[in-house]
Amino acid sequence: MRRRNPPSAAARVGKIAAVAVVAGTLLAAVAGGLLRAGIAWPAQLDAPLAGQAAVAHAALMMSGFLGTVIGIERAVAVKLRWAWLVPLCAALGSALALAGRSEAAVGYALASCVFVGVNVVVVRRQKEAHTALLLVGALAWFVGNLAFAAGARSEAVFAWWFAFLVVTIAAERLEMTRLMQRHPSAQLGLLVTVAALLLGALLSGLWPQAGGVLYGTALAAVALWLGVFDIARRTALAHGLSRYMAVCLLAGYAWLGVAGAAWAAMALGAPSRDLALHALGLGFIVSMVMGHAPVILPAVARVKLHFGRWFYAPLALLHLSLVLRLGAGFADNGWRSMGASLNALALLLFAATLAGSALAWRRLNATPPLSHRTP
Repeated sequence: MRRRNPPSAAARVGKIAAVAVVAGTLLAAVAGGLLRAGIAWPAQLDAPLAGQAAVAHAALMMSGFLGTVIGIERAVAVKLRWAWLVPLCAALGSALALAGRSEAAVGYALASCVFVGVNVVVVRRQKEAHTALLLVGALAWFVGNLAFAAGARSEAVFAWWFAFLVVTIAAERLEMTRLMQRHPSAQLGLLVTVAALLLGALLSGLWPQAGGVLYGTALAAVALWLGVFDIARRTALAHGLSRYMAVCLLAGYAWLGVAGAAWAAMALGAPSRDLALHALGLGFIVSMVMGHAPVILPAVARVKLHFGRWFYAPLALLHLSLVLRLGAGFADNGWRSMGASLNALALLLFAATLAGSALAWRRLNATPPLSHRTP
């Protein structure tokens, strides 16, 4: 059997640096989100840093953490050195954001600009509908970062940032639907829905009410498409990792539908901003991250995971805490703060679950000493 060469020292250092950047950005984003939810940092921590993390919470979470993670995944896939400029520039943007520098938007814009180039390479290599959507998602991220740099309304910037993430996920799920029979109009339906989503994002910066209603309606339509056509409906009846992923996906699609309704209501003046943003950002996006991480992490970081039922614990905590935050917390700030705290705990528990499952795999697959091997 041909043995794989062990990773070089530079590769190991690079992997450790990437993990540190991703973890640090996530912790800063979560800490800033907790402060915005009314949960104060300990007094001994640097107050200016806490304030900047709160101000830059959305940018750190979407362009910082998620942009870096997706950039790393795509750089590994295309195997081009210059593709690593995406996570590098995104990390630089996050550092500048925490320093309170306006140049943070430039770092994020550069990251997304390079990311567009990476996805152009992907489309040239494989001319399919799902790769075209990946490019569309990259362009949405770039437009959102340009709007962020220009000081556009937060709802308009968020619309483009979320479009980047929603379209990217829809593209990946579209690729998976090739494994099952689907109606000939299914692909066209998704493309029309994505077009409506992008139009809603554009109008959100020009006519906020009309744009917000269209955007929210398109989000709900994407949720309906995913719920009807995604293979998760079938794999939910499977076992092990396949069922876990399906549960993550289907739960996320439900929150995406809720987010769509709340976004449209927000545009019409309803006090549903927290519901719209966090049903989408946590209920949908993070649920997708939890579902795909056991597959993507081994492929990207070459880290083997031992899957077990314990993966359901952070998933359950995430969704229950969202019900608490967005349900009871809708009318009571105390419940909202408690729900936000449990949101953060769910993320930390998931990170611990990944680390523990990696250690479990190493323990279960460790090569026994020569003296203990069967002759």
